[in-house]
Order: sequence, then structure tokens, then C-alpha cells
Amino acid sequence: MTEYEYAISVQDVGKRYDRFALEHISFTVPKGSIMGFIGQNGAGKTTTIRSMLHITSIDQGEIRLLGMDHIRQEQAIKERLAVVFDELPFHGVLTPKDMARIFAGLYPDWDNAAYSRYLEQFQLPVKKKIGQFSKGMKMKLQIACALSHNAELLIMDEPTTGLDPVVRDEILHLFMEYIRDGERSILMSSHITSDLEKIADCVTFIDNGRILLTGYKDEILESHGILKCSLEEAAAMDPADIISVRTNAYGAEVLVPDRESARYKYRNAILDPASIDDVMLFYVHKGERAWC
Repeated sequence: MTEYEYAISVQDVGKRYDRFALEHISFTVPKGSIMGFIGQNGAGKTTTIRSMLHITSIDQGEIRLLGMDHIRQEQAIKERLAVVFDELPFHGVLTPKDMARIFAGLYPDWDNAAYSRYLEQFQLPVKKKIGQFSKGMKMKLQIACALSHNAELLIMDEPTTGLDPVVRDEILHLFMEYIRDGERSILMSSHITSDLEKIADCVTFIDNGRILLTGYKDEILESHGILKCSLEEAAAMDPADIISVRTNAYGAEVLVPDRESARYKYRNAILDPASIDDVMLFYVHKGERAWC
């Protein structure tokens, strides 16, 4: 097996449509980690994922999955890859029992015993037609299939959408178990940032087809902070210390990229930690003078 440092490497990728474009997208997912891929609806998450899977052809750049070129070695990659989409790709007349037969023929490492355990754990009826499943049941079925053939890389587009908090927490635990051996990796697109706060090692923020920020989650959260001050104090701050400024009836909230430096320079202001939601929201407004 080819040795590789990154489970996913996306370098300078571009794709242009009439009204939207991916612009020089670059990020990496270290082997053995979970990457949270975050952005608003229409930001480019799904287009990026479809490009990685060679469903969409890119105009420029390079994509490598498990150390292999995503076009020239597509078949070898897909034998070691599992994918979960936000919409179920299976035909509605099929049953979970049918899916076991289909996947056993596609993947040499298909584990029917593991699949049966996931179906039981998710309380999915084996002989019921998929077309009669709820949205949450369909998502759980996709996840059961994805986790049952010993894939080295799991790529997921909004996998916890439509699931109640208890089931979401159960599935997040499964994902953490999945990468425990250090040989498996996950890229997980989600707008539920609280899920990513729990399990992601790294995060990549995309907006309007551009990467705003990428790196290790803990480092991003440790370095950024929300500085609370008056409008006049915000206006007097060094622009290099500001990502963006949100105004309200009481003054201003400023996302700063260097919390320790800001604590020293602006000692009279209140400085709070920033969440992933905060970081994403303020970076989306980066470049604006102020926003509400």
C-alpha cells in the first residue's frame, strides 16, 4: 500500500459555473483525523466533495485521496472509500437486505455481520422498502452501509441532518471509534457546528467558493476570541487585530485572530472565547466595516 501523509490533499482546485466558482481551493486532511468542512448553504461544500469523487470535473488543480490521483486512480480509490450523501442514492424499491447483497458484490471487505449490527443498533427494518423510510432512517442506512466495508476514508455530506440529538450523539461516537486505529480518516461536511465541536480534529471554512480558514480546530479556537467594547473603542483598534466587527445596541463585538495579543493591547475590554459558529460567522463578514 502506498504510504501517504494526508488522507485528502486538495491543491489549487478551481471549477467555474455561470453564477458560481470554486476559487483556488486548497486544504489537507491529515491521515487518522476528522475534518469538519463548514460553510453556509451554497458556499461550495457539495461542489468540492463532488469534485473529490470525480462526479464533477475540475478546471484546474490537483486532488489526491489516500495518496492517489483522484482521476487516474479513481477505481482503486473507490474500493477504499465510503461516501454518505445528504440525499439517499439508493432506489426506493430496495430493502436493507437487498443493499447487503449489492454491497457484498461491490466490496471484497464487506462485513455482513457488522452491517447487521448497525441495522439493529439503528432499529432499521431489514425487509422494509427504503422508499417508505423517513429521512432520518435513510441517513442511518447510508451510515450503516458506509461503516460496513472497512473503508479507509469516509466522506460525508451533512450526515447528521434529520437525526434527533440522541441518535446524532450515538453516530458521532461511532465516527470517533471508526478512526481510533489511526489508519482511517473522515471528511464531514455539516452546518451543525456543535457536532463538529465534539469530534473534529481540524476544520475548513468555505464561503462563496473560497477557503476562508483551515487548520486544527483547537488551535483555531485557542487563538481567536470575541472582544467586547464600545463602538468608539472598536473604531480605534488596529485593523490588523480585527477579522470583523458586529455592532449591537450595547456596542461592538470584534473577532480577533490573536487572543493573547488582544488581551495585552486592549486591557479594558472584555475578551471571551470564540466558538466555531462565531469564527465562521465573523469570517464570512471579513472585509466589511461593520455588520449587525
